[in-house]
Amino acid sequence: MTAPTPAVRDRLRALPGGELPAYLYDLTALRAHAAAVRAALPEAVELYYAAKANPEPEILRALGPYADGYEVSSGGELAHVATAVPARRLAFGGPGKTPDELAAALGQGVHRVHVESLHELRLLAALSARLAPGTPTGILLRVNLPVPERSLAGSALAMGGRPAPFGLDPAQADEAVRLLTDGSCPQLRLHGVHAHLASGLDAPRLLAVAESVLSWTAALAARHGARLTEVNLGGGMAVDYAAPDSRFDWTAYGAGLARLAAAHPGTTLRIEPGRALTAYCGWYATEVLDVKPSHGEEFAVVRGGTHHLRTPAAKGHDQPCAVVPGSAPWPHPWPRPSLRGERVTFAGQLCTPKDVLARGVAAPGLRAGDRVAFGLAGAYAWNISHHEFLMHPRPGFHFLG
Repeated sequence: MTAPTPAVRDRLRALPGGELPAYLYDLTALRAHAAAVRAALPEAVELYYAAKANPEPEILRALGPYADGYEVSSGGELAHVATAVPARRLAFGGPGKTPDELAAALGQGVHRVHVESLHELRLLAALSARLAPGTPTGILLRVNLPVPERSLAGSALAMGGRPAPFGLDPAQADEAVRLLTDGSCPQLRLHGVHAHLASGLDAPRLLAVAESVLSWTAALAARHGARLTEVNLGGGMAVDYAAPDSRFDWTAYGAGLARLAAAHPGTTLRIEPGRALTAYCGWYATEVLDVKPSHGEEFAVVRGGTHHLRTPAAKGHDQPCAVVPGSAPWPHPWPRPSLRGERVTFAGQLCTPKDVLARGVAAPGLRAGDRVAFGLAGAYAWNISHHEFLMHPRPGFHFLG
């Protein structure tokens, strides 16, 4: 799914240059991938889609048959997702929730609130007593858990296991459970623990973290005589931009989760993948405007750039891409700019040397007017980009299938 699918390639070839750049999403490919992920998971494991990865309504709806719910991380996401996929279970997470956001979550009747601090716990309790009396608010305590040494090694992004603004310090977890079990917060109902600790882990490391989280949760419940029936293990499944043909091993992960579920009967396991579900279904498609040498290297300047596709600049990688030769005749009387050598750096239109999408790409014969499809653009792409810088036109959006 890294190279353009036939549907994406056909649409890219058909689009006039003036309608590029464009995001092209293959919803048929997305559904097939989501179905395969769901099939690899034990029936008892719940799958919530992390909407922050790509909140386009068409993406949210395409994932509907395969998701048990959606995770949102702001009041804006809450309202957006509730409108796009109404009457679905929502989990509300993220640090620094404002009183207005928590009130909106209560008004929306979210399925779970992931509480990240003692202050947030007390604030939610007070708001629940005032705004939703008689209706218990279900919560999970997000805890920044200690993890086995080196279990987060190789992670692309660590949110836990070290000093971080995410979740409760483990030393505060006991106080939080006491507040939730001694009658201090009668409107809140504690269901379990949330522990999203890292992103970019392979299946064995993610399972090792999951086992640690479950053991820690069982010990917490035993200390307080509490019944904790849910553990949200978060997302974090690796998507390797440097090796785009590799895939997270969902079969091994599902088998490992089945073993963990059997070892902890009565506990519902929940995961929240985002990038690993949608990254492979999206392409940022554009056109080569110019090809030129510079101090022994060659550059292709394309329509758009990192103000549309921020991912390579944000993560410091080269975005996987494929060249689709242009079919239109060269419209000018002067020579067509063409690549002299074998490799090229794809840069955008911004007035900064950081506007680079991919370096050292093998593209012999590349010419101005050719099209380029940057893959793995179905997650953390358009929605994290600095759209207004230099005020270039926004890309188009095409949802195929």
